[in-house]
Amino acid sequence: MRRWWLVRHGGSEGSAGFRVVPGAADSEVVLHVPHAGRLIPPEVRAELLLDDAALAAELARMTDAHTDLIAARAAGSARRTPWTFVNLLSRLVVDPERFPDERESMRAVGMAAVYTRTSDGSRLRADDPVAEERLLDRWYRPYARAVTELVAARLAARGRVTLLDVHSYPSRRLPYEIGGTERPAVCLGTDPAHTPGWLLAAGRAAFAGFGDTGVDTPFAGCYVPLRYYGRDRRVTALMVEIRRDGYLVEPGGPPTDGLAALAGALATLVDAVDAGTDRHHRV
Repeated sequence: MRRWWLVRHGGSEGSAGFRVVPGAADSEVVLHVPHAGRLIPPEVRAELLLDDAALAAELARMTDAHTDLIAARAAGSARRTPWTFVNLLSRLVVDPERFPDERESMRAVGMAAVYTRTSDGSRLRADDPVAEERLLDRWYRPYARAVTELVAARLAARGRVTLLDVHSYPSRRLPYEIGGTERPAVCLGTDPAHTPGWLLAAGRAAFAGFGDTGVDTPFAGCYVPLRYYGRDRRVTALMVEIRRDGYLVEPGGPPTDGLAALAGALATLVDAVDAGTDRHHRV
């Protein structure tokens, strides 16, 4: 068994490097945690051009450390347990939230679904379309299928789904970033077709006690499986980006006391969604 497969967290894990933690049968919420993982399969590590020290530094900068713990604690304290989908692999393997084609704006800085550049613009791996396609087939597409299947199952069970995308970001802007320069305590990312006003308002209310809340700055958008993206408004979504100095020792150190409070705020948001707050205003 490969070394990185020795990690076990409970729930369902497949060879695509993710886990699904079941929630309540009547929950319509999925907590999606795409960037907390640090695992890199040996065959992928062999293709990365960084030495071990540089790779460790890049992982510290680019991993949304402990966001899986925030999601787990939120799920555990919510009145109705949401479903949770967690990526176990590092985003340096593939980034499941990027478009796999020319629609991806981050391709301009070498950070499409398969990164070729690091956060400071250094070379991460060679530009190789064949290798990129291999990585997409091995890791990206199975992940996307699994999220799609979970959303389809929740739609069948509840008639609608809300994806809450759990991220974090450093207090200081990294060179690769192309978004706004503001660094609010919490950033809420939206999509015109999938983030109705009631959901954004619920997010603002849940995190109101943590300082300033930005909308689509410094990061914009939210994750919706491509099968439903722009097509099915029964799938709603909101990205929650937490500034890291609010809950850990930067760049990727141990959590601080802020983690518990932020997990509680996320649970409040889960409860607001599952309670059907202002359901008659939903579109």
